Amino acid sequence: MSETDGAWVSLFSGGKDSSWALYRALEEGIDVRRLLTVHPSDDSYMYHVPATELASLAAESIGIELVDVDPGDLGAESATDSNEQGDDELEPLEAALSDLDRELEGGLAGVTAGAVESEYQTSRIEGMCDRLGCRLFAPLWQRDPHDLADAMLEVGFEIVIVQVAAGGLDRSWLGRTLDREAIEELDALNAEYGVHVLGEGGEFETLVVDGPHMARRIALEYEPEWEGTRGSIRITDAELA
Repeated sequence: MSETDGAWVSLFSGGKDSSWALYRALEEGIDVRRLLTVHPSDDSYMYHVPATELASLAAESIGIELVDVDPGDLGAESATDSNEQGDDELEPLEAALSDLDRELEGGLAGVTAGAVESEYQTSRIEGMCDRLGCRLFAPLWQRDPHDLADAMLEVGFEIVIVQVAAGGLDRSWLGRTLDREAIEELDALNAEYGVHVLGEGGEFETLVVDGPHMARRIALEYEPEWEGTRGSIRITDAELA
């Protein structure tokens, strides 16, 4: 398998980070032929959890075929620590990529990923790519979060917050658009509570409902669900506008 020829697969949740990695890959002319979404059943050390069921709508709007991976409860009970669980969670993803390596014309050339600062995730994805003999494209890796936020908003990403779980982030943030005003407020919350501007520590999760790589916007209807110190939106309807 060549590292330069062949197909690329984008690890894709529909959130801002994986969407930005995909967008940058397409802008650079990388031949992305599949999006791959992992649907974890519960809290995950490796994957974006909320609203991944909407990745199929995003993929339809983007115009790239989506592959769904359901890891089930692998590692949830047998793992004794976070390192073991992370390794277990990677197995279904690696198996799916190995299948695509055999199926796609030219084999698997590389994988795009939206990692920003997490050594935990990135080291495992790098190791997986080494085992598969493919490249890793991670354009967000160790970039300044403010520069990344500015770049996403500058090109026209419309980003909705779908889950919050951090001090300073209350119910009012659920369903809110991550715009420049929100970034300024997150800066203040960073100073007071340590909230990461891009939610890199799991403080919040997002969904990209529109962008220059999408032909149609995702229109959402939802109900906020709040559980004392954290919450998420429950999608009641979603369609391509």
